[in-house]
Amino acid sequence: MADHLHITNGDSAAELIRAGGVPGDVLPWRDVLHDGPVPGGLSLEALSDVRAGYLAHPLFGGYRRVRADFAERDRRLRAAGDCRELTLWFEHDLYDQLQLLQILDRLAERLFDGVELSMICIDRFPGVQPFYGLGQLSPGQVASLFDGRRAISAEQLNLGRLGWAAFTSDTPRALMEYLRRDISALPFLQSALIRFLQDYPGVSDGLGRSERQILALAGGGESRPAHLFRAWQALEQAPFLGDWGFWQRIAGLTNVNVPLLRCVPGPLFRLPAALRPDEAFLRQRLTLTDAGRSLVEGAANMIELNGLDRWYGGVRLRSGGPLWVWDEMPGRLHPDA
Repeated sequence: MADHLHITNGDSAAELIRAGGVPGDVLPWRDVLHDGPVPGGLSLEALSDVRAGYLAHPLFGGYRRVRADFAERDRRLRAAGDCRELTLWFEHDLYDQLQLLQILDRLAERLFDGVELSMICIDRFPGVQPFYGLGQLSPGQVASLFDGRRAISAEQLNLGRLGWAAFTSDTPRALMEYLRRDISALPFLQSALIRFLQDYPGVSDGLGRSERQILALAGGGESRPAHLFRAWQALEQAPFLGDWGFWQRIAGLTNVNVPLLRCVPGPLFRLPAALRPDEAFLRQRLTLTDAGRSLVEGAANMIELNGLDRWYGGVRLRSGGPLWVWDEMPGRLHPDA
């Protein structure tokens, strides 16, 4: 184990840290925690098994490959208890902030009592506008951040522990109560968690904000997957979905009992056959169906049309069970009456 371990959000940032000559080993965390089940009360290894089962896909090597990657990641984190220093490198968006919560929760364990814990967490960089993340920077720019790292405080560790427990709770009440706390010691967390709550079903249309934006863009003339993805990102103050996650959102609006989007050629929306989308995938066109138009106009409800079975952290919402909905006007989540 190296004297210094760096943990960051994925392979792109990890490679930039290495290329910038920052001393130490680099560990990419690689998990899209805003998608799929993240139940609470599990060990790191047990949760990795749940996550690998959800994320497994032939394009990523299937379950065995994903599970093996998580096992190696978890082993390296445990071994970091013998390091002199551990530094976290993260950004301000939802994807990163959820990873940050999970890691802070683990770093609060006594295993890391003798390790110097530090963090680099940014939402901007001089001369880079708009700033989305570390991946926009050159290796030299990334390396320049290293001397500005700050020690992780006991308050930040405690907020990480409490925040992770709230996110993985089986009721959204825990997360709403957490957001009533002063969490400013993690300055980008509040806006990220509110963005997460905005993807709960809307009180009137049953759509999350992400799906609502996709339908609005398709109704406004955007039709090809890549064009939709770029236009969707422009609507987000801090984009958090990668292209693969975005394609899955489109599939959830197209390949359902009552399609909201029509795909040509179709009728089903075809996911990429490789990590780099081919021309046949990119040439697909998407337009609103009559049902999709009704939703955009506020005259229909997604859950009534297609049902619901979806995880939000530790919360699983299903048709026929208790539902929680996001009400944009007061900006809060509440049980569906």
